[in-house]
Amino acid sequence: MPRRILEGTVVSDKQDKTVVVRVVRRVKDKLYGKFIMKSAKFSAHDENNTCKEGDVIRIEECRPISKNKSWRVLLEGEKPTEKKEPAKKAAAKKPAAKKEDKKADEKKVAPKKAAAKKPAAKKTTKKDDK
Repeated sequence: MPRRILEGTVVSDKQDKTVVVRVVRRVKDKLYGKFIMKSAKFSAHDENNTCKEGDVIRIEECRPISKNKSWRVLLEGEKPTEKKEPAKKAAAKKPAAKKEDKKADEKKVAPKKAAAKKPAAKKTTKKDDK
């Protein structure tokens, strides 16, 4: 699943290696149909402290870095990271049994003998008894 990328304006850069970004989105009102501007603030990780207040930047969703920080700043020209899928492990193969072991197993298990069929008893009726 790709990671979300949002674009917003830096509101605060006072913290070390952290910036607060305001992301604005336009939403249509259900009742009146008018477009309303809604905003949300996100704390993003800025490793080099490069962002300043008022900068328009892109942030990418990432693993939680701290209690409130689960976004990181994408630098100019930086490609978003893709989540790597874990490689599938091959099923472990059982070691091949030796020929001697197979022969020993065959000797231990005797083949089932076919049960001798008994002749079906002749059905008698009341007329035959008299």
